[in-house]
Amino acid sequence: MTDALRSEICRVGGSLYARGYVHASAGNISARTDGGFLITPTDACLGSLDAARLAEVDAQGEQTAGDRASKTLALHRRIYAADPDARCVIHTHATHTVALTLAGVWSADDIVPPITPYFVMKVGHVPLIAYHRPGDPAVADAVAQRIAAARASGAPIRAVMLERLGPVVWHRTPAEASAVLEELEETARLWLMTRPAALTDAQIDVLRVHFGAHW
Repeated sequence: MTDALRSEICRVGGSLYARGYVHASAGNISARTDGGFLITPTDACLGSLDAARLAEVDAQGEQTAGDRASKTLALHRRIYAADPDARCVIHTHATHTVALTLAGVWSADDIVPPITPYFVMKVGHVPLIAYHRPGDPAVADAVAQRIAAARASGAPIRAVMLERLGPVVWHRTPAEASAVLEELEETARLWLMTRPAALTDAQIDVLRVHFGAHW
């Protein structure tokens, strides 16, 4: 299972890189294992990952194998602790979501409005996390607090946006987490291009009823 998971992390990383969702050595991917986590190495290019060199970390956060783990390890571990359904976390510096934080997000609780049905169904609310330096432990605290608050409200989140840095998304598998990231980035691009009206409350209610959307 671990070998297949290693290969899937590399496949998703290569796919994101090939399509411009990540660049250079920006971004990282992790996945939960039976004994801990796998995470991409620090300063690794997601377009050329080596499955054998992924960092392996135990349940206590101690690295046991592979190249040096990404400096965002603490953030990934806090997300897994806060959301037991999360099995994969992806962070990138995707262009349009970062541009949105520079131009001005829709609100601190929703960086973009609900402008498409698939954004509502596949992504949901995406709160903004105020700027901190890369790797700052305070970011992990802020994200964990957002996850807890969203779960308590009955509308759990699967993404946050780090101001000036990029989105962090999580889901059950690398492929599903990648799909959330892609939908978020494309919605940010649409919002920056067109500034359309949001879906109405009635339209969102239909998505709740028919598709179980959490909004």
